[in-house]
Amino acid sequence: MSKLSEKIFINDFHKVYKEKGLTLEIIELFKKIIYDYYRNHKRKFPFRERVTPYNVLVSEIMLQQTQTGRVVEKFLKFIQKFPDFLTLSSASLEEVLGIWKGLGYNRRAIALKKIAEIVINDFNGKLPDSLEILKSFPQIGHNTASSILAFAFNKAVFFIETNIRRVYIYFFFPDKNKIEDKEIMSIIKKTIDNNNPRKWYYALMDYGVMLKKTHPEINKRSVLYRKQSPFKGSTRQVRGKILKLLINEGPMEITKIQERSKILDKERIKKILVQLKQEGFIESRDGIVKIAK
Repeated sequence: MSKLSEKIFINDFHKVYKEKGLTLEIIELFKKIIYDYYRNHKRKFPFRERVTPYNVLVSEIMLQQTQTGRVVEKFLKFIQKFPDFLTLSSASLEEVLGIWKGLGYNRRAIALKKIAEIVINDFNGKLPDSLEILKSFPQIGHNTASSILAFAFNKAVFFIETNIRRVYIYFFFPDKNKIEDKEIMSIIKKTIDNNNPRKWYYALMDYGVMLKKTHPEINKRSVLYRKQSPFKGSTRQVRGKILKLLINEGPMEITKIQERSKILDKERIKKILVQLKQEGFIESRDGIVKIAK
């Protein structure tokens, strides 16, 4: 579809929606547009091709704050090394962080291992399909728990992520700024495909990815829009450097960490090491720092 024909089309959609509201006709037209696009342009990912609760959990945790293109290779390596809850729960943290290296936001790796331990010890090795139970797990909030239920168990739940938000703003809020998620959620609940929510959310996300390329400004109209702070020189970058050093080179003294990481501020390194220890990443004894067991 050319940009001109798309503009004419979306203007017609907005005109009918403004005149008639969220009628059954508008809902069916919206679904048809999304599914027509998905039928012709759906993205292929390994975690979509072999759907299991474990694979969905791993992919959804990885996809938090990380783009899909970066996740695919790591996902394949991760499930090859840790193919199920039992192998992940039995692995050392050093092994898990070694595979995770490069994805960033390393606390997600710790959370995945802890979740695997909970599933093995408390749920007979089966991921529960309860929203509230999933939300009680580390690193899992409402949106992640809901996406797991939709993709792993094909349950008709309601959630918003960045691509879904983009789609609903584009279709249903053409002339509004400062859009709140509660406004979007009310329409999501009325437009969900109850027969196949898994496919519906896949289709919405793929349409949203397309819109990001053609209309990159859309999500700026959400009240939740925030410009991401620079990564270079951030605490997150320093944390990653330290963990990478300890994984690659083994236990070392703080002065050695400072030398090898090329971070001149020793007090900053000490502060970050305290945080990493509190979060369960590292342990130290007699001045020697290493990855926690």
